[in-house]
Amino acid sequence: MNATPAPRAIGTILIIALSGFLAGFDGSLFTGAVLFVKTQFALNEFETGWAVSTQTLTATISILLTGPIADRIGRRTMLRIAACVFAASAITAWAANGLAVLIVARLLSGLGVGAVLVAAPMYIAEISPPALRGRMVTVNQLFLVVGIFLASASNLLIVQLGNFHFDWLTRLHLTESNWRWMLGIGVAPAVAYLFALLFVPESPRWHAMHGRLDAARRILARAHGDALAERELAEVCASLSHDTGKSDARPRDLWVPELRGVLFIGLVVGVLQQITGINAVMAYAPMIFAGIGGEGAGIEASFFRTTLLTLVNVVFTVISLLLIDRVGRRPLLIFGTAGIACCHFAASWGFQASGGNPSSMWVLFGLLGFVACFALSLGPIMWVLFSEIFPNRVRGLAISCVGLVNSAVCFFAQQIFPWQMEHLGGAKTFLIYGAFAVLGVALLIRILPETRGRSLEELEESLVRHP
Repeated sequence: MNATPAPRAIGTILIIALSGFLAGFDGSLFTGAVLFVKTQFALNEFETGWAVSTQTLTATISILLTGPIADRIGRRTMLRIAACVFAASAITAWAANGLAVLIVARLLSGLGVGAVLVAAPMYIAEISPPALRGRMVTVNQLFLVVGIFLASASNLLIVQLGNFHFDWLTRLHLTESNWRWMLGIGVAPAVAYLFALLFVPESPRWHAMHGRLDAARRILARAHGDALAERELAEVCASLSHDTGKSDARPRDLWVPELRGVLFIGLVVGVLQQITGINAVMAYAPMIFAGIGGEGAGIEASFFRTTLLTLVNVVFTVISLLLIDRVGRRPLLIFGTAGIACCHFAASWGFQASGGNPSSMWVLFGLLGFVACFALSLGPIMWVLFSEIFPNRVRGLAISCVGLVNSAVCFFAQQIFPWQMEHLGGAKTFLIYGAFAVLGVALLIRILPETRGRSLEELEESLVRHP
């Protein structure tokens, strides 16, 4: 049986995955702007951490709420709301006249990020054939890291344009208002994505959950052909029959004995993804590179190295996309996390090299290796696992809950990172991250199943014990 999605299904998946681009682009524009915002508003360490991490704070809340809301109103509707929120965030950031308004913009951005991080992988997993599901969900992560890269490139371009003294650039106030341009440009992809969503249907499994079997059948038939659509719909109905007569999923439902195993797996992977420091490093990369100096040190050099970091993120996410349905989730996660540990130890050594004077090349190579290993493993595969291991009835709620923990750890890591670098130093900070990665490898070897090539309903039958 052909597992390749029809062209129409591929188009739908690509449009939905563009939400990842939107989240990556909007969420990363502040990475460059923070250097100038810190100066503009004379921020101390705590205020700088707060300005960066407030986006994650509301992303945490949004992740918790998005799953249940998406179960009620639909995955596509949730993504439409997120696009509107992103546009409002960019406009608010552009117009900010103080730290308070800027933080409001960051809070709005976080609501959008949390929504798309949950709703898009859910949708893609629910429309993709089992043999290609990992690759299709990883496309969302690929678009996210492409968004991060283009945001970094956009920031670098704005900084470089500020060095030119053309009349039209002067009228744009590009030098003194560069951070406004960095943040305000996010309105363009948000509006474009809102328009693109007009051309996609709702998730077929969401239709089935709400008793709209004819609509679910039509969408699955367009995606995979009539024969495979009937088989998939039968599996979905069989899965949902386990929950006949039950009320909507509630948080306490996740703690029933038959779900504790998969919930523990989700929590371990969710915490590990952030406790190893990825979003702290990406959020403060220009500040890290500006702090270690080295050949060609300066604002432009730090932005260039940050852009290089995000390019590595894109390249290794593509490699992960090519390998995830061939090699499997488990090997990539285990070996990738082991690589993260080694790279953190290399960066730690770089920070304390030469009698306390950082070795900029060792730090750069360590961080590039860290991002490469993360993009190969924890970055894309976490969301693939989240979309696979939880049963249909509680999938939205479960993803929201483990995503909440993931986002809460991210908030904590981003909030304390400036303090860590100032008071502990880079060597100890990255040594701690490396130790967490070593612990993660040990846990993954013990608990992680392989989910490659199995339908969502088959995974439910094997991973969840029905009473």
